Amino acid sequence: MRRLLGVVSAISLLSAQPGLAERQCSSVTDQSTFEIQALRSELMVLATGCHDDEQYNAFIRRYQGDLQANERAINAYFSRRYGRNAQTEHDRFVTELANAMSRQGSDMGGDFCPRNGLIFNEVLALQSSSELADFAAAKDLVPASVPVCTAPSSSTQSVHKVAYTGKSKKK
Repeated sequence: MRRLLGVVSAISLLSAQPGLAERQCSSVTDQSTFEIQALRSELMVLATGCHDDEQYNAFIRRYQGDLQANERAINAYFSRRYGRNAQTEHDRFVTELANAMSRQGSDMGGDFCPRNGLIFNEVLALQSSSELADFAAAKDLVPASVPVCTAPSSSTQSVHKVAYTGKSKKK
């Protein structure tokens, strides 16, 4: 019965039009990268908050190659965008994402685990990993409070400016 419920949930989700999330990135590839990262973060928050490590581990094992490729794409994005501050900005983003999702879970109170726990059944019922990006997009998991694909912050730009203009020219 549990499996049937999961399959029915997945079928209804997959029949929904993918890409329902508000697009924040100019590149479809970048948008998809952030949506998959948000899915992974949501599942991590669920696993931690709802003590469902088994389902989370099954997700990680099943999509390991895709998740590793997504992590490389995220790293490449932050490297392109922030240069030598890439790791700091990447860490900040991941922390903000997890914190925002955790706050949303806290706001739901006791409904959080039962209401959101079915996402594990849905994602594990996908027929192939090629459906993962559409699934993540349809879930619309990137919180509005977490900016993605934004210009470098003024503090990041000023750090670069100091680094480049801080050197004195020899006469």
